[in-house]
Amino acid sequence: MPKFPVDAPRERVIKALGSLGFVVVREANHIAMARSNSDGSRTPLTLPNQRLIKGSTLRLILRQAEINRDSFLSAYQQA
Repeated sequence: MPKFPVDAPRERVIKALGSLGFVVVREANHIAMARSNSDGSRTPLTLPNQRLIKGSTLRLILRQAEINRDSFLSAYQQA
């Protein structure tokens, strides 16, 4: 299993989340993303708009958006 990134580049994280179905809704001090689910609901996600995103912040974001660690890591490796 690949290691979780410590300081992940913002663009690579956005690409990985994009491959998981998220799209950028708004970009300012934070980046707002959202995913439309098959049941009609919507999953929001907010990232800090920094060049590098700390691993602890990224873990918290993934937990709040209910994204599996393994699915994110496989998308991150391909991004």
